Amino acid sequence: MILVFGKTGQVARELARLEGVRCLSRAEADLSDPMACAAAIRAHRPQAVVNAAAWTAVDAAEAHEVEATVINGDAPGAMAAACADLGIPFVSISTDYVFDGSGTAPWRSGDATGPLGAYGRSKLAGECAIAAAGGTWAILRTSWVVSAHGSNFVKTMLRLGAERDGLTIVADQIGGPTPARDIAAACLTMARALIRDPGKGGIYHFAGTPDVSWACFARETFAQAGIACAVTDIPSSDYPTPAARPLNSRLDCSDIEKVFGINRPDWRSGLAAILNDLGET
Repeated sequence: MILVFGKTGQVARELARLEGVRCLSRAEADLSDPMACAAAIRAHRPQAVVNAAAWTAVDAAEAHEVEATVINGDAPGAMAAACADLGIPFVSISTDYVFDGSGTAPWRSGDATGPLGAYGRSKLAGECAIAAAGGTWAILRTSWVVSAHGSNFVKTMLRLGAERDGLTIVADQIGGPTPARDIAAACLTMARALIRDPGKGGIYHFAGTPDVSWACFARETFAQAGIACAVTDIPSSDYPTPAARPLNSRLDCSDIEKVFGINRPDWRSGLAAILNDLGET
């Protein structure tokens, strides 16, 4: 059995669909109590652990960095330490926000980090705590997560596109939209591989292909959903947010393909599946 922290998030809900998985709700393991998370691992004695829970409110983290760091930093560190004590693999999801978004080249797993805000700092704290715990671990950095669940860009576009004739969407942020279903499958593949071969641990990148801007992503969403809503490109400076967003969220995913045989998913196919789940096609 593979133990998953998270039950209602986008990736956790997709993990719950897969065989051999036991998902823990917040009531069963609250990430604001890292020691309780470690205790849950010891109580269940799983073959491996996947952390699919996190503080994901990027803007709110700016005013609540301490709380975000407990959830995104201290809790994964405690989980990793418990897994190391038990001799089982630990897989945790991280983010492109650990980078500063400069340049245009895809970020490699060994590149220097430099988060722009509190959310990125909290996730980087988690990465460092996991590595410091020792044992067998893998960090999966991903970007632009979308699904039929929760709040995400696709669902926001469907709602706004149905209400308006046109939208202005940021076009200078570039990244790879990543369906939560593909992230869930990747996490499970990695966890099972690490059970067999602990030497495959490390930091990996995983994102959908091709890389696009938010504006282009919106256009494809409207096209597939049959929504007549015009998209006008704007720079990030025209859409200020409490937390700065990285302009370059491209991720080099060659390592995960080499080590685990996991290819980048075509997000356009993933988008079609999401729209089908939502009954939009």
